[in-house]
Order: sequence, then C-alpha cells, then structure tokens
Amino acid sequence: MHVRTVVAALSIALAPLAAGAGEDLKDSKDPSLFTRMPGFFIADYSCTDFAAEKFIDEKGKEKAQEGKLCQIDYRPNAGVEPGPLAVRRNYTNAAKKLGGKVTFDTKDNKGESHIVLKSGGKETWVKVYAPGYSWYRLLVLEKEEMVQSVVANAEVLATGLATTGHAAVGGIFFDTGKADLKAESDAAIAEVVKLLQKDPTLKVYVVGHTDNVGSPASNLKLSQDRAAAVVNAFVTKHKIAEDRLGSFGAGPYSPVASNDSDSGRALNRRVELVKQ
Repeated sequence: MHVRTVVAALSIALAPLAAGAGEDLKDSKDPSLFTRMPGFFIADYSCTDFAAEKFIDEKGKEKAQEGKLCQIDYRPNAGVEPGPLAVRRNYTNAAKKLGGKVTFDTKDNKGESHIVLKSGGKETWVKVYAPGYSWYRLLVLEKEEMVQSVVANAEVLATGLATTGHAAVGGIFFDTGKADLKAESDAAIAEVVKLLQKDPTLKVYVVGHTDNVGSPASNLKLSQDRAAAVVNAFVTKHKIAEDRLGSFGAGPYSPVASNDSDSGRALNRRVELVKQ
C-alpha cells in the first residue's frame, strides 16, 4: 500500500548534508511520503511487513492500526537545532498539503503528532515523535490486512469436526463483496478434499460467515453465495458427491471476534465445515 506523491510538493526539503556529517544507517531510507528535515541523518531504522501500532484516530480515540510498519530515527548534525515543535509542524503541514488530517497534536513544544492520509481507499498512518533537540522519530504504518500464509490442514479439520462438530477453513479467499473463489484458495480446498476422500462416510455443511459491514440481508446473501461457491468447487473440480455436502450462509450472526477492529472483522469473514 503506497500513497504516491511528488517530493517537490512537500514543505520539507531535503538538503545535502555537509562534509563530515553523520551517515545514514546501511539499507535505511526515508519513507515514500516525506523527505527529512535538513541536516539530519538516519540513526536507526526498522521495517516489519505486518505489525500493530496505536494511533489517535479521527474520533479522538486510541486505536491499534495494522499493516506494514517502519520506524525511522533521525539525529541532527552538529549545529542543526530546528527544535521539536518545528520538526512536528513541518511534517503536519506537509501532510495537509497531501490531503492528510492531523488527528492528534500535543499542545506543548515537545511531544508527538498523529496523521492519517487516505487515498484510493488506502490509509497511511504517521506518528511524529520529537522529545527534544537531539533526535526525532517517524512511525509510518501502511494499513493493510495480513497475508494469510497458513491454510487448512486435513488432520486439524478432522480433529475439529470430531471434537466440536465444526472447523474453520483457513486460506479460502474472495474479493470484497464477491463470491468468486480466488486462485489462492486452491491449497485450502485441496486439504478439505483430502479430508473428504479419507472418510467416504463424512458429510458436511459448508457455512459462510461475514463481518457486519453492510446490511444483514446483503451479508446473508453473500455468505450463502460464498458457501455455495465452495461446494461447487468440491463437486465440479474434485468430484465429491453432491449428497455429502450442503451450503448455508450465516452472514454476520455468528462472529468469533469483535467487529470493532479490522483484525476482528477479518476473523469473522470465514468459511467453516459443520458435521452433518
């Protein structure tokens, strides 16, 4: 997830460092949104593909956002002292020019500012922390859902059906608001097929679930259509007898997590097997 911009449009200009100035940490770089304050170098740098960080949101509430998170610590060269408030104001002013919104800003000279930028349905959250004259930190989170790497396992599914009568099938994917199975679902589908082939007497319902975004009626239909798409894949692609399968859409009525967070909604959008 990237918000593209022209660096020249930002109010923070990147000035060349003087000879003998501090050098950037190896393999570090400025975020794509902003250049740095003139006369500063990167002293510490880390990026994580998926992590959580708390920001103050547009409603004034502290909320954890999830996605790719980069932390960049800048230190000034000798004689460079713009002051912590000047650092924060440079970044908040630059963000506003990009259409961003400052969601939190401490009143005193030292402290932090929180910023959100939205473009094309994507969000980038920025925290500028400037505790004094000796350094400042940028935390940049490009909001996105975690890539699901772990898929269903036939043995685990069998255990779930035997002990609780139902089992969630991880790794089944659909586009937002659609019921067409994505190609990334093939591995999980194959594990369910393995389960059904190993026990020819096993019959299951395929149950679709959604989060609570949208109307209950639309979610019920979507969950039913998705469950039917999974059953169709078993029957047409893998020759599983149709009388061993049933489909049902539970919509938003059986959540396993809170719908108040992105991570919770992601858990609620799922497909389960229920033993007949």
